[in-house]
Amino acid sequence: MFTLLLFFLLAIVFSFLCSMWEAVLLSITPSYAARIDKHSPKLGKQLRAYKEDIDMPLSAILTLNTIAHTVGAIGVGAQAGKLYGTKTINLGFAEVSYESIIAVIMTLAILTLSEIIPKTIGANMWKRLTPFTLRSLKLLILILKPLVWLSQLITKNLKKDKSRSVLSRADFLAMVEVVAETGALHKTEFGIIDNLLKLDQLKVQDIMTPRVLIVAAEENTTIEEFHQISNPLRFSRIPLYSDKMDHLTGLVLKDEILQQIIEGKGQRPLSEIRRNITVVHNHIALPEFYNLMMQSRSHLCAVVDEFGSLVGIATMEDLVETIFGLEIMDEMDNVADLQRLARLNWESRAKKLGLINDDEYDSDE
Repeated sequence: MFTLLLFFLLAIVFSFLCSMWEAVLLSITPSYAARIDKHSPKLGKQLRAYKEDIDMPLSAILTLNTIAHTVGAIGVGAQAGKLYGTKTINLGFAEVSYESIIAVIMTLAILTLSEIIPKTIGANMWKRLTPFTLRSLKLLILILKPLVWLSQLITKNLKKDKSRSVLSRADFLAMVEVVAETGALHKTEFGIIDNLLKLDQLKVQDIMTPRVLIVAAEENTTIEEFHQISNPLRFSRIPLYSDKMDHLTGLVLKDEILQQIIEGKGQRPLSEIRRNITVVHNHIALPEFYNLMMQSRSHLCAVVDEFGSLVGIATMEDLVETIFGLEIMDEMDNVADLQRLARLNWESRAKKLGLINDDEYDSDE
């Protein structure tokens, strides 16, 4: 009887540990792994190695678990045969051998004590059990190294795209939504993160100021003349063009215009204080647009279409507004959404010309 119980306990204990280690290992998140790497570099390095090659620790766990189940079942069955032989028990509706009863008990014990309970514990207490799991797996892999190597050799051709991240943008956004629902993130904070994750889906044309609303100046206009026409100056940067708007030649700064007037140099043409302007395509994604703005140290860019025609201008302010989900308006602004204003103006002109009627077009749709 002692030997039977010994085989039973050994099978359950080792299988319990295997199930718990597996649950803990698969529950560790990338963010928690980064925290461990920061506070305990030795454990962090080990965890990183296991996460990068998850097959190695899982092979060791499944190998030990299989050995425990197999040896335990064989040992318990053999000892039950020695102790009870062909003895049976009458259940009223049928006679059942003691070996069959022990086999049923063994199966239920393995299901409950070495699968359900340990995996539940591992999934719920994985943070507390992570150090113990890592140290245990290190010893286990060392002991079962030949079997682990053989298992990896067999399965290596079945693995696909190992370098691919386990997290996608959709997964990360779902995690943020869950955190926001718990109240750990404010609504504004969630909105900013949501906008950042969706930034690559937007193009420059989605945030630019349309061409029809651009305030620009002919480069040969004198500083004094432009100041008189545009007083008060509402914009800090004014694009310059030659002959027609499609031929943008640069931009001038409002501060430099005022400085020139103060110094009595108002008769100089705007072209003499001109600065270079960066040109971007209207279909580039906003992350690329941000990088371009930072590299060129620009605040304002000219936006062109595939034919090189000017379609609008985009600024760093437009990008910031998109990220924060609001319109940044200063004391001189009286319109929040310039793209919507451009659409309304176009609709008004088209109706006057009879190109559309009220039933055919609705700008709010």
